[in-house]
Amino acid sequence: MAKIVSNFFISLDGVVESPDQWHFPYFNDEMGAAIGAGMQSATGFLMGRKLYEEWSAYWPTTDMDQDFAAFINNAPKYVVSNTLEKADWNNTTVVSGDVAAGLREIKEQAEGDIQMSGSATTVRWLLANGLLDELNLLVHPIAVGHGQRLFEDTPTHRLKLVKSETFQTGVLHLTYVPDVADAG
Repeated sequence: MAKIVSNFFISLDGVVESPDQWHFPYFNDEMGAAIGAGMQSATGFLMGRKLYEEWSAYWPTTDMDQDFAAFINNAPKYVVSNTLEKADWNNTTVVSGDVAAGLREIKEQAEGDIQMSGSATTVRWLLANGLLDELNLLVHPIAVGHGQRLFEDTPTHRLKLVKSETFQTGVLHLTYVPDVADAG
């Protein structure tokens, strides 16, 4: 059975939007190794319609980051959308209609980790529907002050810290799973 694993670059004040504007000064070999380890366990990638449209226009034709391009172009991709009308990108499945049931079925049939990042909205929905198995945060020592936060106007979700690591840059690599006490 597969698990859904979400990954975010996040600021101390919870901002996940536009990490390209504040994340890169903190990137080092430690972070690269953590990201690489996550990609090695990935057997698929989950995304929303917006990210799918952006990435399907970019990754199949780019000359940049060929290792990731090869991975993402060939990996199974699951797009959560009731509005996406066509998905031509290699190995893409649109999950629509009863999305929660569709993702449960995918989790039962697949193995490994289905990775996802980039959509706070999708993570909030996954948590609310009991579908998120793991949340990896790379917490950067910066207060961005503006932008979408990972958790905005959401119900309370109890999480349990199962792994933590501090990088030389001051970035914290934190891994959470839903706290089973929250289910009762």
